[in-house]
Amino acid sequence: MFDLANATAEQFTEFQDQDFEITSSEAAVTLKLIEVKKLGAGEREGGAFSLLWQGPQISLLPQGVHRLSHPKTGDQDVFLVPVAEKDVGFQYEAVFT
Repeated sequence: MFDLANATAEQFTEFQDQDFEITSSEAAVTLKLIEVKKLGAGEREGGAFSLLWQGPQISLLPQGVHRLSHPKTGDQDVFLVPVAEKDVGFQYEAVFT
């Protein structure tokens, strides 16, 4: 199974433009991974990175830990922060240092 504690930006690039399902909210919400960005040095092997997801307009997820599900990563608890509102919906970021 996918080990989020040791994951790198390179590993997440294979999931770019793919859908992840938030299963920890009352109704399932689909987020598309739209950006994987290296952030330089960090405590983790492979360096720090951020992930940016695009969500729908209909429901804003609060900042906090959400369960993300994907066929290749399984269920992972990720701290998501809403960072922008676009015409197509809300964007969320997770930063791994």
